[in-house]
Amino acid sequence: MKPVTTSPTPSDVDVVLPCLNEAGALPWVLARIPAGWRALVVDNGSTDGSAELARELGATVVHEPRRGFGAACHAGLTTATAGIVCFCDCDASLDPALLVPFVDEVHAGAADLVLGRRRPERRGAWPAHARAGNLALARMLRRRTGLRLHDLGPLRAARRAPLLALGLTDRRSGYPLQMVVRAADAGWRITEHDVPYLPRTGASKVTGTWRGTWQAVRDMSRVLAEPPSQSGVPHNGDPHTEGPDTPVPHGTAPHGTAPHGTGGVPR
Repeated sequence: MKPVTTSPTPSDVDVVLPCLNEAGALPWVLARIPAGWRALVVDNGSTDGSAELARELGATVVHEPRRGFGAACHAGLTTATAGIVCFCDCDASLDPALLVPFVDEVHAGAADLVLGRRRPERRGAWPAHARAGNLALARMLRRRTGLRLHDLGPLRAARRAPLLALGLTDRRSGYPLQMVVRAADAGWRITEHDVPYLPRTGASKVTGTWRGTWQAVRDMSRVLAEPPSQSGVPHNGDPHTEGPDTPVPHGTAPHGTAPHGTGGVPR
């Protein structure tokens, strides 16, 4: 990634960490949160003491009883108060410290949504079936939006108020994809940068098998089939201008719940 010339990295940043039984990864993940940023660990029904451990380690714990990767992510987003919100998996496959240049880029006004393109560092970090599913989705996204992205990974940063104004409704595996599609519809500047990808701690909740991967692909295919969204307001080119938070419109039912994903996209 090319360095971005800007003021020092802002401290007004919340990091949303969707969590389902990630006690083994939490100490490393939370230790990598940049100083001054707030970690929002969204517990999605853990039974291994993840919520208690996260609280002991200094994180703010949000409880989201409705299962689903999107449900957990959105609970974190609606709880966030910082001007910039980041998302990161809680399984130690991605280093949240890598979000610093993402935040700098958003803060400087060089991009509205910054995504991490996962680059496996070790054998087994990204199984072949998960890569195949991700590639298929990236191609479908390109046809739908024209965006030439290579990955729909969970490491990302954007401003909070515009994210809320997108009116995201998916609460399953399609949440990260819906964010990108609706941002593209609103004219956001979206960039992608390589990030190292490590083997996750523990087993994948969804995409550890071919069946789970293609189920996630089907969920996301439904998102891509949606007509262009009218949610939110078109980006005005000034990322420093923020209006009031916009809730999901009444009467817009979120998609059904599904098992919690890890990253929400094939991995």
